[in-house]
Amino acid sequence: MPATVDEIAPDLFRITCFNAQANFQFSSFLVRDDEPLLYHTNLRAYFDDVHGAVQKVLDPATIRWIGFSHFESDECGSLNEWLAAAPAAEPLCSFVGARTSVGDFADRPPRVLGEDERLATGARRYRVIETRHVPHGWDASLLFEETGSTLFCSDLLGHNGDVEALCDGDIVGRSRDYNTRQQDGPMAGSVPYTHHTRDILEGLAGLGPATLACMHGSSFSGDGARALREFGDVLESCFGPA
Repeated sequence: MPATVDEIAPDLFRITCFNAQANFQFSSFLVRDDEPLLYHTNLRAYFDDVHGAVQKVLDPATIRWIGFSHFESDECGSLNEWLAAAPAAEPLCSFVGARTSVGDFADRPPRVLGEDERLATGARRYRVIETRHVPHGWDASLLFEETGSTLFCSDLLGHNGDVEALCDGDIVGRSRDYNTRQQDGPMAGSVPYTHHTRDILEGLAGLGPATLACMHGSSFSGDGARALREFGDVLESCFGPA
């Protein structure tokens, strides 16, 4: 199935591949700006689909920044293919991400964005927030776009199904249903709940995101802070208190 393209906020495009066997969506996000940014390269097998979808919005060769949360195939599996397709592109990641994997894996050195740094791409301004083990992995970080108040939240609030691009309803309920169904399955505990999780989620909620760009399932428009806090309740109910 070809990748779908939906503009979920001004100049923010959700590019989604649906795996019917897994009943799961895999989304990349493209931000159109003076220096375009792609968040999540997606799996290597989906490179041609995602590349073709990007072409519907802008010239893929003009992508300047490629971001992702952590070192995992759906996050950055086709990173080097994208670096070849976009000659000026640089990976964008956290310090830990660069040290543990990206600095060695990527065909070009990553741009490490520290906690207090901002990256301006024209009309947009980004910050990388280290969120170790949220959603998972020591190297985890999330990207926040301050101008449009968009949080690129990777696997947080993930849910299955071939669902709509953007919802303003009970996305937390969808995530609860998914986490409950897979609680004893092979993906159990994929988003861990530790004694740091609540503080990290509270910090993200404090950003006041208006859009949550979710990799798996619908993205969310609305009170992102409330959704993130309620998602903490979901994790605790599924996996017990930290």
